[in-house]
Amino acid sequence: MIRRGEHADRPTVARHATLPTPSAGATLLKFLGIAVAVVTVSAVAVAGFLAVDVFNRVGDGAVALEGAPEVDPPTLGAYPADKAFNILVIGTDECGERATALFAERCEEADGLSRNDVTLLVHVSAAPRNVTVISLPRDLGVPVPECTREDGSVASSMWKASINSVFEHAGLSCVAKTVSELGDIPIEFAAKISFDGVMAVTDAIGGVEVCVAGDGIRDRHTGLNLTPGTHTVSGVEALQFIRTRHGVGDESDLARISNQQQYMSRLAKKVLSEETLTDVPKVLRIANAIADNIDPSESLNDPLRLAQLALALKDVRFSDFAFVQYPNVEDPDDDDKVVPNEAAAEALWTAVKSGQPLQLTGGVTTHRGVELVTPAPGTAPETSEPPATAEPEVRTTLPPDISGQTLEQETCAVGNQR
Repeated sequence: MIRRGEHADRPTVARHATLPTPSAGATLLKFLGIAVAVVTVSAVAVAGFLAVDVFNRVGDGAVALEGAPEVDPPTLGAYPADKAFNILVIGTDECGERATALFAERCEEADGLSRNDVTLLVHVSAAPRNVTVISLPRDLGVPVPECTREDGSVASSMWKASINSVFEHAGLSCVAKTVSELGDIPIEFAAKISFDGVMAVTDAIGGVEVCVAGDGIRDRHTGLNLTPGTHTVSGVEALQFIRTRHGVGDESDLARISNQQQYMSRLAKKVLSEETLTDVPKVLRIANAIADNIDPSESLNDPLRLAQLALALKDVRFSDFAFVQYPNVEDPDDDDKVVPNEAAAEALWTAVKSGQPLQLTGGVTTHRGVELVTPAPGTAPETSEPPATAEPEVRTTLPPDISGQTLEQETCAVGNQR
């Protein structure tokens, strides 16, 4: 870990740790940790909520997913072990009461319109479970199918549009349908969260310690100003951190995605820590914040379903939980946007559908957004590699032009002064 005031100029390596098997009582809390991490930069309604009134509030404003596959009615126990599932999670730039007070000019310019600033697909394999979170760049040009809006009107198809415009075009269901057709992959569940929700959840958890390397972050566009070192961010500062683009790497949205992955990983680890898991009031605050600030699909509108999905993840190891960026290349029609790297994207979708954990061969970022953390001087990196006598693990190897990190790795934002 980089200490406050130090710069990350030493060789960087991954840090690994063996994750102990959780007790039965911690199963739902473990999933809550993973879910909160995704929720905070996007929107996911899958958490092990601990009270009936919290479960009930999750269903407020539930959205039907057009063309989604049928799922069996929920029952007691984990989601069927022989079935994989997918959750679309988006974070919108909608201005609630708190965001409007903080960003009055920006919210006024938006004039009530909102976009899916963050779009993630969370894939959970059949047992033995592994998790892949795919971040789709906001300026990724993709085909958009014809969609039915919530009011019953029909939104026309588009041969190519930036994916972050799809929520404004036709709502959450259309974003799910677009991503489903992009990867030829079913999406059973979906949810969204707004700016106000991000701030509420990070306040509930008591902030997240993030790492800044390079020259520090000074971003006049978001108002974020962080010196090199570690910082605990919450509320508006957490929102600024995950939204900063000009303050990290090469100032691209692709660099920002890598920084968001750092934040998600660190947030998950905090929630999964013994300090949090044994603090029942804190867990309830987090659950309440999620319940009050998410809009789920109808397929998530059931407490048994939430428990099913939570239990399905009880044995997932940190090394089998990966964040990856959807592979892309410059759009030949607009050098400010990107389009899918077709060959790499096909390899990614094939890997996800294989059901095997991923072997990442690319860097943690392709646009200098983050770097791997250097262990403290005099310490050797821990490893969760299996003993030499163990059977080799079967993994699907991704091509090196797909960037990402596993949950067991730690990264730091490569800040710049703008």
